[in-house]
Amino acid sequence: MKHLKFFGDSINMRHIEDAVRILRDGGVIIYPTDTMYALGCDALNNRAIERLCRLKGINPDKHLLSIVCGSMSQASEYARIDNKAFRLMKDYLPGPFTFILPSSSSLPKVFKGRKSVGVRIPDCEIAVELADALGNPILSTSVAPDDADDALSPEALALAYHHDADLLIDGGEGRLDVSTIVDCLDSSAPEIVRQGVGEISL
Repeated sequence: MKHLKFFGDSINMRHIEDAVRILRDGGVIIYPTDTMYALGCDALNNRAIERLCRLKGINPDKHLLSIVCGSMSQASEYARIDNKAFRLMKDYLPGPFTFILPSSSSLPKVFKGRKSVGVRIPDCEIAVELADALGNPILSTSVAPDDADDALSPEALALAYHHDADLLIDGGEGRLDVSTIVDCLDSSAPEIVRQGVGEISL
């Protein structure tokens, strides 16, 4: 596993470019968000998605699949965002929220037959820069180490996923928080389906 370390708030664009090359080659990466560290892959690469789902034991036919986007503009290419959902998301993003939205036909075949996708724009510059540089979203799922303390330590994550991931982006100690999930499939009546660290008024 390759290991790239970021220091403080500075963004090393050479590291970002290295990570994007791995994503484009179908690799799986571990990277920081504004909640827990995440496992991610190119959201338009079916093989990479299948690999990530196997790694986490996710059945893509039954589990909500979430994408990390660099901006609302990018998100609107892969999810159908009406005016009400857009206004709500603009008020709370970037931030620790996952908005469940109707998926668009731009997503690959693993999403076909699915009517929804989780959309995240984290308040984390590394995550946003990755999606921007990739040019499309990152399919993402939170890491799930056996020991909760391992979720905080990049070194522990490197050991836990040494044989499964291709790259660890070390952005410092992680968090144990999860995002707040908001169902916006009916944007006139959005509903919190999981309360996480993000506080939202509906």
